[in-house]
Order: sequence, then structure tokens, then C-alpha cells
Amino acid sequence: MIAALELARKAAGKTSPNPMVGAVLVKNGRIIGRGYHKRAGTPHAEINALNEAGHKARGATLYVNLEPCCHHGRTKPCTDEIIRAGVAEVIFSMKDPNPLVGGKGAARLRKAGIKVKSGILRKEAESLNEIYLKNITTGLPFVILKTAQTLDGRIAASGGDSKWITGSKARRMGHQLRALCDAVVVGSGTARTDDPELTVRMVKGNNPYRIVMTGSNNLPGTLKLFKENDDARTILAVPEGDPSRIRAKNLIIWAIKSKRNGLSLTDFLDKAGRFGITSILVEGGSKLATSFLKAGLVDKHYVFVAPKVIGSGIEAVGELGIKKIADGIEYKNLTVSCDLSPDILITGYPMRKK
Repeated sequence: MIAALELARKAAGKTSPNPMVGAVLVKNGRIIGRGYHKRAGTPHAEINALNEAGHKARGATLYVNLEPCCHHGRTKPCTDEIIRAGVAEVIFSMKDPNPLVGGKGAARLRKAGIKVKSGILRKEAESLNEIYLKNITTGLPFVILKTAQTLDGRIAASGGDSKWITGSKARRMGHQLRALCDAVVVGSGTARTDDPELTVRMVKGNNPYRIVMTGSNNLPGTLKLFKENDDARTILAVPEGDPSRIRAKNLIIWAIKSKRNGLSLTDFLDKAGRFGITSILVEGGSKLATSFLKAGLVDKHYVFVAPKVIGSGIEAVGELGIKKIADGIEYKNLTVSCDLSPDILITGYPMRKK
């Protein structure tokens, strides 16, 4: 199963809206077929493994990190092909939460006389497909917040300078996160001050949708985000009833409900989900990060910490309305990595208050 999970990871950032799936066929203690789902619309992992094994698949055991599908989508049901190939046993990590599958795939295999086991490395499989799990069960995108800060929690100097807080390894990881997600989001302040491209450059990968959230709707049309780019489309999220005055090729306008302190983040995420976006990387400044954290809408937080102190400057997170230490936002499943030397990466999942 470890081999199946490793195969699945090879397609990170490429399978949306589908999950990452790897499959391994074993017979007489030897691997006879491997496969993984490369992108939506292409053959699933099980089919690729069966094709590699050919007639040897009869009587073999199939290891796969997700319950095989049993419905007609852009591809044929994997269960039918598994049965047709004569596979004797199927072992999968986790049940597919997709209501079109959800236990039906396993039931179909059992009905055909195939032994079925599940739950092997389930937690690892769920972690691998955390984006898919949230999106398929809620219809909303998985929200990742990325922060690059100094040891004393500053994302920029008092004069606004922020290039570069972290080193090249950390910035490369930041581009990997962009390639992993369907969209990257900044606020109007970051768009205006930094004039970012928000494209994937330091690694290979697809460019995400670039989203700018603005409540004032007064951004200059000369920003890099609004320049013609066939490989990177831009979405401008503006208040309802305040149409954008910017005219640019490939620019998409979203009208978002407004709240007293800006655009409604819940309406924004709902619109993103209905648009087909399964994951969002929040790269904006302190204001946007604070808004998402305060609303309890961050699913995962990457904090890149540079080994430097600058004193006064722009804080990573602003006012959250928390008056007591006990009421602070707690994180679970924290990991700390020193692989991005000289910087440190802390990753965690903010816990929502009940």
C-alpha cells in the first residue's frame, strides 16, 4: 500500500477535481503491475495497473489507496475492469466519500466473488487526499494559508519591503503550493503594493487561477495580474452592485456579497466551489490572512519562518478579537521541517471553536 500511495503522489496538483490514486497489482509476492491516475479524464490508477499486468492480473491482489469507482463518468467503472481481469482480492485504504461510490464499489466487487479488505493506511490516504475529501463532502474548496515571516512574526519591514524574507528553498516550496492548488488569492493591498504575477515559475506545474479580492474596486488596470496571459487567468472578486471598471482579456468577474468589514468570505468560497475550484492558496497580506483565520475558514496553514528579527514592521496576523489566551486559535497535527535551510517550515491545521 505504501507503493500505491507513493504512486498517487506523483500526480499532486494535476488530478483536480479527482483524487490522487495509485494502484499496485501483486501476484506470488511480486509486483506485476503499477499505475496512477495522471489527470482528470484519463484512465484511473486501477486501469493503468491492469494494463501493465495484462493476463497476469488473473488471481492477483490489487492494492489501491481509494475504493474503486463503480459509476460511469468521464471513464468506465473500474470495478467492471477489475472483475473482467479476474483479480482475486482488492485491498483499499479508504472508502470513497463520493456518494456515487461510497461503499458501492466494494459491494460490487464482493458480489462478483472478489475478496475485499479496507482500512490499510487509512489515515495516510485521507491526508493525501485532504483536498478531495473536503470538496466532495461540502462542495467547498480546501483553504490553505501561506505565511512567510520573521522570527518576530513580521511579513514586511515598516516601510513595506518584503523581498525577500525567506530564502530560495522556501520560495520554491511556495511555488509548489501554487502548483498544487486550483487558485491563489490575494487582497487588493497586496495586488497594488507588490504587483505580483502569482504564476508558477520555480517548479514545473500548472498555473492556478489568480484571484484578487477587492472591496473598493479601484485597482489600476496596469497590474501584471490584468495583463494578457493565456496560461494564467485572473478572477476579480468585487462587491455586488459594483461592476468592475477593468477591461482585460480572460478576466473573470465575480460579484460577492458584502459585509460591514468587506467581502463575505463564505459567499466567496461558495462561489469558488460552484465554479469548480477545489483548493485555494491564500497568499495575501496580513489583512486577508487575519480575515480567513478570524472566520475559521483556514483548513491548513503553512508558516515559513526566516531566522531574522526586524522589530517594528507589518505583522503576519492582525486583530482577531481574542481577549484571553485560552481563546486563542489552537492548531493540531503540527509538523516542523528544517529541510528549507536556513528557514523553518511549520505546518498545522487550525482547530475551529465549537
